Amino acid sequence: MANIHFNTSNETFRKLMGNGILYKVPMFQRDYSWTETEWEDLWQDIIEIHTLREPAHYLGYLVLKSDDTINFDIIDGQQRITTLSLLVLAVLKNLQRLQLEKIDTENNKIRSEQLRSSYIGYLDPVTLISSSKLKLNKHNDSLYQNDIVPLGNLPKRGLNSSGKLLKNAFEWFTEKVAKDISNKDGAEIARFISSIADGLFFTVITVTNELNAFKVFETLNARGVRLSTTDLLKNYLFSVVSNEVNNEIEINKIEEKWEIIVRKLSGEGFPDFVRAYWNSRNKLIRKTNLFKVIRSTIKNKQDVFDLIKKLYENADFYAALSNSEDELWTHEQKPYIHQLKIFSIRQPYPFLMIANKVLIENDFIKLLRACSIISFRYNVICNLHTGRQEDIYNEIAVKIAKGELITLFDIIQKLKTIYPDDDIFRAAFVEKELNSKNRKKVIRYILFALEKQLSGKDYDAESEKYTIEHILPESPEEHWIDFDENRDGSFIYRLGNYTLLTKKDNEECENKGFLEKLKIYKESEFDITREINNHYSSWDIKKIVYRQKVLAKHATAIWQLA
Repeated sequence: MANIHFNTSNETFRKLMGNGILYKVPMFQRDYSWTETEWEDLWQDIIEIHTLREPAHYLGYLVLKSDDTINFDIIDGQQRITTLSLLVLAVLKNLQRLQLEKIDTENNKIRSEQLRSSYIGYLDPVTLISSSKLKLNKHNDSLYQNDIVPLGNLPKRGLNSSGKLLKNAFEWFTEKVAKDISNKDGAEIARFISSIADGLFFTVITVTNELNAFKVFETLNARGVRLSTTDLLKNYLFSVVSNEVNNEIEINKIEEKWEIIVRKLSGEGFPDFVRAYWNSRNKLIRKTNLFKVIRSTIKNKQDVFDLIKKLYENADFYAALSNSEDELWTHEQKPYIHQLKIFSIRQPYPFLMIANKVLIENDFIKLLRACSIISFRYNVICNLHTGRQEDIYNEIAVKIAKGELITLFDIIQKLKTIYPDDDIFRAAFVEKELNSKNRKKVIRYILFALEKQLSGKDYDAESEKYTIEHILPESPEEHWIDFDENRDGSFIYRLGNYTLLTKKDNEECENKGFLEKLKIYKESEFDITREINNHYSSWDIKKIVYRQKVLAKHATAIWQLA
């Protein structure tokens, strides 16, 4: 992570909340969203520390942004920090109850003041206005500061969904403290906070700006730590708007449109969508440079409004690219969208986003077919470098956006630069190995396409009635005495060793020897399987290689870009 200015340290909850440090959830970051499932998990971890069954509990990464040593924006970790704050306030609520019940009043008052000062912040004794260590986002902060922090009567109505979660979390922890820690002993309640304050710890990453935060996010995501780059993008864009606009209605409208975009995308990654949109019209940017480009390009309110408007207009199409059953697709388009999904190919998405806007429906169908064939040859069989492929798609997309490519013929001519020729494709197909454990859908797609070429019949490749048959079984037994696992194991997953059977015939084959299998193959409804009985009297590695060469000739004719 060159040129990234950041610090890392391991910090306990006690140290995080000390030394006059102030934390703020950026105004437009997502709302509080934890539910009882997360509260219960945290509570169980805390109880393990309090009862000394565990010395400590690790709460993961906390990503902060700061230009000084006092004020920190919580870029990632607000759910955990907010919940811990609610837990401390629940303890204060229990100490307040003990004071009202005249139980060890003076000592419990001192305990309350000390804990509030250490973990929550200053509360004016006259106005009861808080100066909190933690400030939440625009939708949550009012309830937190005005109702929960002062430990007053909480509102019963008029709360938004995240406000209800905040209120419920506070009440849930208040009840847990009274029930599981102590209902009467203020000293024990205070001791509870002291024990967990030193037992809960984070890995804290502090960055100096949003760009560094985004790069940290990308690095952590690559290592399997899921963080919300969507929140970071949103906070930057909306901060640009809020710097120029004081009109709450205008801000609310743009925020509403943002939420609609996120809902439209459903499970699709928002940063991936932003990048796909950007690459459909501009010079290619890699994932790690997305935030840098957005920040350097989107600098004022109008830029933000224009970007969100365009994202809104393209969200439906992008989401539909991952779902062949989306109502957006016609009957003729669905198979090609489905094939891209089977291949796990997304490189053409930006290119298709812009091409769809300029081509008539019949030409777009032909373009989808071309993308499917190219993806099958380039990615699935030849396994060529996707970086070059992405460069070509981007180059074509930009030319379409500029009006330099307007006909299907010209677009396909450009696409031919990433279309492996017949010799390269055939050679790669002859050697291709696909493991049925994780590439089953691809194998089925190939076999049924080959069957259609031989018999002219169009089967449902995903029907449960049909199965993949390993001619040489995955676990050869006594019938396969010439098989050497160390020498021949990889040939089990060669395309030449696969064929099609009905589920019933496959079960009958089980782990039989080849001659016994031939009797079943002979009666198969599939031409690709009956062909084995017609041309082979034995089965070994040489036969697998030979059959794969035969299949490669058929494949070259099937996946052909006219």
